[in-house]
Amino acid sequence: MKKLMMATAAIALMAGAAQAEDAKIGIILGFTGPLESITPAMAASAELAIKEVNDSGKFMDGGSVTAVRADSTCVDATAAAAAAERLITVEAVNGIMGADCSGVTGSILQNVARPNGMGMISPSATSPGLSTAEDDGLFFRTAPSDARQGEVIADILTERGAKSIALSYTNNDYGKGLADSIAAAFTAKGGAVTVSAAHEDGKADYSAEVATLASAGGDVLVVAGYVDQGGKGIIQAALDTGAFSTFFLPDGMYGDSLIAAIGDGLNGTYGTVPGTDSEGAAKFAELGAAAGFDPTSSYTGESYDAAALILLAMQAAKSTNAKDWSAKVMDVANAPGEKINAGDLARGLELIAAGTDIDYVGATAVELIGSGESAGNYREYTVNGGAFVTDKFR
Repeated sequence: MKKLMMATAAIALMAGAAQAEDAKIGIILGFTGPLESITPAMAASAELAIKEVNDSGKFMDGGSVTAVRADSTCVDATAAAAAAERLITVEAVNGIMGADCSGVTGSILQNVARPNGMGMISPSATSPGLSTAEDDGLFFRTAPSDARQGEVIADILTERGAKSIALSYTNNDYGKGLADSIAAAFTAKGGAVTVSAAHEDGKADYSAEVATLASAGGDVLVVAGYVDQGGKGIIQAALDTGAFSTFFLPDGMYGDSLIAAIGDGLNGTYGTVPGTDSEGAAKFAELGAAAGFDPTSSYTGESYDAAALILLAMQAAKSTNAKDWSAKVMDVANAPGEKINAGDLARGLELIAAGTDIDYVGATAVELIGSGESAGNYREYTVNGGAFVTDKFR
């Protein structure tokens, strides 16, 4: 009888242990390429959410989460797809946080994620084209579409008295989509777009591109480029030639490396980057600083939220299978439910396990609309005294 009881207890213990389920999350960002100065903080933000979940001990009945990094390059679609394929076939990840840039994100979605049934949440791919891309319910983004950013930029330009703008954009899905959105929104408000011209990344000299922009003129030069690449070159050439003295910088141009490279010539420049002054944002800033990275860097909060949503959706689905958890993302991201801020993931996991609905607010006041993208909150800033100074939130 005693042996029978011991055997029964052992079986029960084994059954309980079998309920715990581990997960592996791929973090694919441009660790090399035109955004390489901002991606380390983005990755650290996603890993902060993963650590928070692991430290709680409440994920999937005691399961643990491992992060695996991969390089999207930001611009090489073939390399990005190959890196994502390795995450799935070699590393056996259960979800992908990323990618970062719109073109490589679209490539991974169509060539890797959909064929493999893999869910992915991008923190920073903003092309309007991704809003209507076929995704089999597997793709989400915590960043707003550039259709929204274009409207916000047009509002700011108009409010600051700009009557005409010249547009320079990086020649890819992100740059073209954003430039078109800005141009449409600004002209709808009565402004004039004197020229909208593409620039290629990786060039040593942008004097020819700036000459074209200068000949068209404009109160402000809007540079829809990349902080570590052609966008920086356009601004430097414009300052060197005196073609423009006032610049507007959308999200891809936000980064301390730009101020370090350009210097005082950027003072008076203004722009936008996704952001919010919510309670969750303040908590995330505290957590990020304690973890040793800059929580105000581009798309850090969105990266934390992307990783958190994947893990909370897994908890809600009671499964790490991508098709299962992808079906739960909209449920955990939106009302109704108990609000869960950054730093509150343990409580979120507990509530889900108890069968209680949650409304994940996170670091960026998350609200997913449409096919699963952020409704959109932005921080308006001005460069003053060699620093990005927040003006307001929109």
